[in-house]
Amino acid sequence: MSKVGIVGDKDSILGFLALGIDIFPAYNAEDVKKTIYKLAEKEYAIIYITEEASLMAKESIAKYKDFELPAIIVIPGVGGSMGLGMNEVRESAKRAIGADILFSE
Repeated sequence: MSKVGIVGDKDSILGFLALGIDIFPAYNAEDVKKTIYKLAEKEYAIIYITEEASLMAKESIAKYKDFELPAIIVIPGVGGSMGLGMNEVRESAKRAIGADILFSE
């Protein structure tokens, strides 16, 4: 069975335990980067990461963009959405389709 994990501040990710998702609290850039690498090496298929944590590890996330696994998915944290997750979806769609079909006004 494929593993699923989430990286971010404890307040944002603690509730995911109830869904059976492994949680990995990380509060600084070094911890976030190390955790992403560790999860990728342990063959996690999906890594959710809070928007705040994703800002600390842009290069690490970009490294895995062209790989089939792990899928790194940016989600809002406890403070609400910063719009980064939607931007990622928009960019993925533009790469796949060649046009921005999710344009916003």
